[in-house]
Amino acid sequence: MERLPFGIARFDNMIGGGAPLGSSVLLATDIGAGGREFAYTCAVMNGLARTDRSRFERYYGSLADPAHLPAEVHYLTFTAAASAIEREMAFAMIDTIVDAGIEGISFRDLAPEYFRRSQVPTDWYAEHAQELTALGGQRVTRDVYEAIGDYFETIPEGSLIVIDSVSDLLALTDDEMDWPGVTLLMKGLDRVMHRRGGLLLLLANHETLSESQLGGLMETTDGTLAFEWAAGGTERDRTMFVRQFRGVLSRLEAEDIIRFETEITDTGFDISDVRKIR
Repeated sequence: MERLPFGIARFDNMIGGGAPLGSSVLLATDIGAGGREFAYTCAVMNGLARTDRSRFERYYGSLADPAHLPAEVHYLTFTAAASAIEREMAFAMIDTIVDAGIEGISFRDLAPEYFRRSQVPTDWYAEHAQELTALGGQRVTRDVYEAIGDYFETIPEGSLIVIDSVSDLLALTDDEMDWPGVTLLMKGLDRVMHRRGGLLLLLANHETLSESQLGGLMETTDGTLAFEWAAGGTERDRTMFVRQFRGVLSRLEAEDIIRFETEITDTGFDISDVRKIR
């Protein structure tokens, strides 16, 4: 089975080289528990592989035989400007990786479509003069659904796509986007990924989701990685476990792996230890 690497070497090696091609994966994270850093590392490392292959191999290593790099790397955000995302990536990883990696990432800021019906002043979220001109002339008439759909049509098959974040969509409470609309959108994106290949990562803040909402999102995706804080003696540890993932979970279960202890290093998100069933 063809795989697309997450860009986290130890995890990719454990699951056969990466995610099965065409997967959509929910990253459900407690605040600060590592889900956001996981998404950043995936985007930056795959971007680095496109712009500086020798540096990628120095920090990541060699790809497994069934794995191949994405055609392109795309990062969609609704509320955070691309420049802010880039700064946060620089906090999670060393500059030499981030500076080269972001050159291989296409950022798409959907703030104009996201905020268009709100009372938020335009100049708070429009970074560039042309955005202000377009909004002032009321030429931004698409809703978030249409904006996502139009952008997906421009992305080539076999690409890595990060959506940051599903939690932002839940904040839209008018008729334009409600909870059933969010789940339908996720199902549609999952269907698109199955047809076109690649890997879709959907970041979500666990604290903003009810158990029924989390379950609904899990049903719309191929995999769910949960990032949580776990008490360990006098300290708290970041942990990750695979709640469900077709084509991946069976490999981990065969090794009796139930949870990963994780850390944020100079190269981004990483696995520091593996907890097995005793």
